[in-house]
Amino acid sequence: MRLAVVSPFVDRRHGTERALAELLERLARKEHCEIHLYAQRVEGLALGRAPDASAQAAGTIIWHTVPAFPGPHLLQFLLWLLLNSLRRAWDRWVHRLRFDLVLSPGINCLDADVVIVHVLFHRLQEIACEEELEAARPGLFRRLHRRAYYALLAGLERRIYSDPNVSLATVSQRTATLLTNYFHRQDVRIIPNGVDATRFSSAARLARRSQARLRRSFQESDFVLLLLGNDWRVKGLQTVLRAMGALRALPLHIVVVGSDDPNAFMKSAKKLDVLKRCHFEPPCDDVLDFYAAADVYVSPSREDSFGLPVAEAMACGLPVITSALAGVAEFIQNRVNGFVLDDPRDVEELTLLLEELYGNREQRQHVGQAASEIAPGWNWDRNGAAIWELLKDVAGRDCRSAL
Repeated sequence: MRLAVVSPFVDRRHGTERALAELLERLARKEHCEIHLYAQRVEGLALGRAPDASAQAAGTIIWHTVPAFPGPHLLQFLLWLLLNSLRRAWDRWVHRLRFDLVLSPGINCLDADVVIVHVLFHRLQEIACEEELEAARPGLFRRLHRRAYYALLAGLERRIYSDPNVSLATVSQRTATLLTNYFHRQDVRIIPNGVDATRFSSAARLARRSQARLRRSFQESDFVLLLLGNDWRVKGLQTVLRAMGALRALPLHIVVVGSDDPNAFMKSAKKLDVLKRCHFEPPCDDVLDFYAAADVYVSPSREDSFGLPVAEAMACGLPVITSALAGVAEFIQNRVNGFVLDDPRDVEELTLLLEELYGNREQRQHVGQAASEIAPGWNWDRNGAAIWELLKDVAGRDCRSAL
């Protein structure tokens, strides 16, 4: 099968992009797909080249570079939509490339046959509106830009996700339910993300713990929290900072990893008198190093279709704290193999929970061990096989409709 895959970037540093990298490897290696990847940046994938459209390149991932330009997110996204469409049209008419299917992780083009839904901008738009009613409001320009950006993405979701000819898959029951509520889609396939249990394990984490903490100048008595991912506002960082502010007497530290601008959160941390305990780091491919430095993974998300870092932390034997609004919470038994907050903005509940975990090492070890035991149920091979079955079904349906 010859696939066009449309995604701005693919790497091993971010949850959605790491999931896509794992999928593409399996589609190429196991299912012998010829994958044409239209992206602005690609890292961590073995790439090949096809000399022309007539050449067979089964089992190969071929990168077609789409130009990227700096600017506000709204402008970048509009240019991305235009340029990836033009690049694919050029290959179609000039190089005679024909694809069996177009696959997109999210809203990246207007002609996808299959979309894997990792985030819903309808939900993010609702959260942004809630924030504007709260005391801490973003600046006027940022607020207007975010409104326009979310309105555009939500409008495209309405157009694309409501189309019954577009097949949808998602990573959790929660997001499937939202797709039903927003767009009346009853046919969404639920295909959870996977975890590489050979890479993420308690043994691997503990083997690297001393060095990971030493590099960050953590003492053994320090109680280190970890939050990994982008959009820290939605991931619940502000709630975590407030809980740390209420626990200033404890040696709490937090490592925050992602590409967001930390300035607004640093200002908040300074007001709460916890800035010196906040460690902001850029993402990197060696994600295990972050888990190795931590005692607890904490992400009281206001919205998360799955929450891949939560699953990876569980595989590493870390106790995790997430919220009922994260898809991964469906797989967590509260206080047995993790902790689930009903309200991600409940600072008091999070404060009490962090205080409890700090004072009870045995509980942390017990919960972490139970978490690591369910990790084998998340498997990238299973994820890839399920998506491959979906692709075959869609391709078969399109062939029958063409007759």
